[in-house]
Amino acid sequence: MKRVYITTIVTALVVVVAFSMVYSVWDGTTRMDALKVGFIYENDESTPYTYNFMLAQEALEAKLPGRVRVYTHTNVPEDESADALHALVREGCAIVFTNNYSPKIVEEARRYPDIQFCQTSYNAANHDDYPSNYHTFNGAIYQARYVSGIAAGLKLRDLIDNHIIDSDAALVGYVGAYPSVEVVSGYTAFLLGVRSVAPEATMRVRYIYAWSSYNREKAAARALIDEGCVVIGQHTDTIGPAMACEEANVAHPVVHVGYNQSMVDIAPSTSLISTRVNWVPYVLGAVEALLEGREIEKNVPGSVFGNDMCAGFDHGWVELTELNRQLAPYGTEAKINKAIDAMRRGTLEVFKGNYTGVDPDNPGDTIDLSQGYKENANTSWPTFHYLLDDVITVEE
Repeated sequence: MKRVYITTIVTALVVVVAFSMVYSVWDGTTRMDALKVGFIYENDESTPYTYNFMLAQEALEAKLPGRVRVYTHTNVPEDESADALHALVREGCAIVFTNNYSPKIVEEARRYPDIQFCQTSYNAANHDDYPSNYHTFNGAIYQARYVSGIAAGLKLRDLIDNHIIDSDAALVGYVGAYPSVEVVSGYTAFLLGVRSVAPEATMRVRYIYAWSSYNREKAAARALIDEGCVVIGQHTDTIGPAMACEEANVAHPVVHVGYNQSMVDIAPSTSLISTRVNWVPYVLGAVEALLEGREIEKNVPGSVFGNDMCAGFDHGWVELTELNRQLAPYGTEAKINKAIDAMRRGTLEVFKGNYTGVDPDNPGDTIDLSQGYKENANTSWPTFHYLLDDVITVEE
């Protein structure tokens, strides 16, 4: 009887060991066959801009467990992008995503034609001299900025109608990184959204000449608040403007509209809503394209311009964070949802109205918006670059 028990135990152990060896080989093969995906981030998760992009990486790993292996490099300055790229090449990455604007990405794409390089657009990849393995993509964030402007405008309207501020005090402040087309397009769309419900509103813009500087952003927002601005928007990467609003010690109300992530948790009494690009549709679609042997631009839903892609609310590429209902007037959510639905249907035109503007760098280049202007018509990179007369002032 003991021999039977011993034989049974030995047999069981052999089966377990054999199964473990087979599983180990299978698991190792699975890992070896996994598509290697690289990410290069300009900052890290402490900045809303990079944190927001990292959500796409997390979604990718959650959707395709075992089928992808991810490698990341954080806090990579633009002039050091090549070193991070070479490291990912050595790891065997088949596709690399980056959220910085380094021109080195194009150079490396030419150097490694078998690797797909996908970059948030700073100069769209629809030029003939760009290699076929170089791709750019961006969300039509002007749409979300316009709708967030509606939310801010409704707050202004409520303050005016309830005699909390005078109509001539409907001042909107905006903290911008640089006087780039991307920033100009964004704050113009934001103000046009505000003025769609509060036509009294005017805007003052301050540039900090940095994408990510908590101290500069906060100082610029404070200066705008001290000048009487009731709404503060931003196209910068940190929570500095939100903190300036929450800490403001002024007689007039202050409302904040953020970027890349909800800031209600750090500014609960002043943060109204935020805008963000949702990078998941592109990142997930591009990786699935490689896994299925398809072209990226044929696998991702959106507008295609060569190797460049863009989409807005229609394909879920841009979003608004949750509205702060403690701060928003009644009916705000319904009105912004109505605007989003109109955006999806293509029946709401943002850059249109009784406005004229001028290119700050070329006074001979002017525009009359009575006929409208179509943003992202043939590129994911914004092109609206005019400073609207009488309603927007840039402060130094």
